[in-house]
Amino acid sequence: MTQSDIKKGALLVLNSGSSSVKFSIFQLDADGAEGVVPLFAGQLTGIGTDAHLKAKSEAGEKLADESWATKDEGTVPSILPHLLTWIETSLPADLPLIAAGHRVVHGGEVYDKPVVVTPEILKQLESFSPLAPLHQPQNVAAIEALAKTRPDLPQVACFDTAFHQGQSDLCSIYALPKRLTDQGIRSYGFHGLSYEYIAHYLKQEMPDLAKGRVVVAHLGNGASLSVLEDGKSIETSMGFSALEGVPMGTRPGSIDPGILIHLMREHDMDAEDLEKLLYRESGLLGISEISNDMRDLQDNPDPRAQLAVDYFCSRVAKQIVSLAVSTGGLDALVFTAGIGEHGPIIRKKIGDYLNWIGIRIDPARNDANASQISEDGSLPVYIIPTDEEIMIARHTLNALSV
Repeated sequence: MTQSDIKKGALLVLNSGSSSVKFSIFQLDADGAEGVVPLFAGQLTGIGTDAHLKAKSEAGEKLADESWATKDEGTVPSILPHLLTWIETSLPADLPLIAAGHRVVHGGEVYDKPVVVTPEILKQLESFSPLAPLHQPQNVAAIEALAKTRPDLPQVACFDTAFHQGQSDLCSIYALPKRLTDQGIRSYGFHGLSYEYIAHYLKQEMPDLAKGRVVVAHLGNGASLSVLEDGKSIETSMGFSALEGVPMGTRPGSIDPGILIHLMREHDMDAEDLEKLLYRESGLLGISEISNDMRDLQDNPDPRAQLAVDYFCSRVAKQIVSLAVSTGGLDALVFTAGIGEHGPIIRKKIGDYLNWIGIRIDPARNDANASQISEDGSLPVYIIPTDEEIMIARHTLNALSV
């Protein structure tokens, strides 16, 4: 299928979890600079308990806000065929669904770009599940379910790790025996689709800055940072797993691995216990014992809440400085994702830790969520909303056109 063969249709973008599915629909736009335009998006949550579908058009019109009876269908794969039917029914008759693009967390050392999924590739993606045990199986299951329902529908896997491929050994290996590095124990990095979107935006809107050294802080319930130079990922905070780096909603970020040995020896914790502790019970929730949501913590006077907020901000600031070492300096800082885009209190606290390197946040610009929130004369600091879904749609279109 070539670009000229693709004239009219819609693309489905899926981000599948264990009990929820986020989806977006894009229309092909042969005349547009990006090739696709968003039509509508939504989320199906509570799958297995009280499933609920919400969807809105790009203009904000409510398309769905309804409960779905899923008594006998308690998994994402089992409900995907019904979601697909709802989506296709909601599309105009002359706008057929021509492909689906999936966010797939891990591409291992094999995939440095999106691929059209084949049975052989699907098996390989499944083999990466030990590298991302809480995410990869969900991604693979969604692809399998869609393939059974619509075997004629091309599917494209877009990897969170791909953008970080090509980092130097200096930035991507651990100080472990080479035999382990050779077995794939190295830093992969995640949130690559988000960083790729920011790199693309900078190239289009700020081409001079795009050639420079930019730390991007993707701060949400899951959080990481990456330093870009000339639009390429040089180093990133998440490593072998999505646990490394800065603290997150329920993940601790980097900790002394000796703690894990201690917990195994002295508290009889096994791998399952540690996985639960590190993925679901730590981070902001662990420190505060109140919430994993920064919105619940930042205005809460409870000392535990304030400690969690300050801990997060100090660790993010330290990570920014650490990443700048790999590029020999810093030309700009970009905040993105949920907290990064909508958290003026958090951005201000992080900026305060970085006054000594020339970052000064302008209070009025910051409170207004302006595109540039730094003072005049400061090292520039920007807010750039990310859009992983449109990156997946673009990649899907490009993969079909090869």
